[in-house]
Amino acid sequence: MSGKHYKGPEVSCCIKYFIFGFNVIFWFLGIAFLGIGLWAWNEKKSSQAPALLLWTCLLNNLSTTHRLSPIEVFIHVWHKFACQSLKQLWTKFSVFLGIIFFLELTAGVLAFVFKDWIKDQLYFFINNNIRAYRDDIDLQNLIDFTQEYWQCCGAFGADDWNLNIYFNCTDSNASRERCGVPFSCCTKDPAEDVINTQCGYDARQKPEVDQQIVIYTKGCVPQFEKWLQDNLTIVAGIFIGIALLQIFGICLAQNLVSDIEAVRASW
Repeated sequence: MSGKHYKGPEVSCCIKYFIFGFNVIFWFLGIAFLGIGLWAWNEKKSSQAPALLLWTCLLNNLSTTHRLSPIEVFIHVWHKFACQSLKQLWTKFSVFLGIIFFLELTAGVLAFVFKDWIKDQLYFFINNNIRAYRDDIDLQNLIDFTQEYWQCCGAFGADDWNLNIYFNCTDSNASRERCGVPFSCCTKDPAEDVINTQCGYDARQKPEVDQQIVIYTKGCVPQFEKWLQDNLTIVAGIFIGIALLQIFGICLAQNLVSDIEAVRASW
């Protein structure tokens, strides 16, 4: 054995750095989505305290309660995780990823089994949003985007807009939008550069044949079902890709745990 050195098991550098990059990418994506969410929330609540001020107040309250500065709070949290062994961290990571995968799989199976119930819930969701169409600008933009993208109007048809107090056809409705629909229900003229926001006025007072020329008469629920059937391969591919990515992450994490155990056993 002279002149020869025994080389024990080692933690795979490829796996270690690949998992590190794998998590860094998702970490940055999470930070980006969080930033967009805070910005949108701050813009919507601009009349109230800005988001940054609220976060500062939260940290100040935390530091006052525990007599810690914000930096000490950060160090305390970092120390809590850093002091755990690598084996514990990667085991928790793989378990957490496995739980997410199981929940996604369960949701997919339940969505297939109870598809009629989900269809009814989508119908109620759209109709509830129709009722509150003018009450929330974000909700209004969401409905307009949905109707324009899927070229639809209402949940199952344009008459669903009777649920809204501004668009219903009752005699007591004094709104100019009475018996109409939002502009997002209107069929688009490629020659028009400017959106005509009044194109849906009195649209539902016309005969059904004439309505089809001016507005979309199909509901958003049937149009969504049609879109899903037409793009089933793409949608399934995206979900399978996400699932494989999660399984791949679990396998890599477990492999890294095994390498760590092997290194420890050789000590």
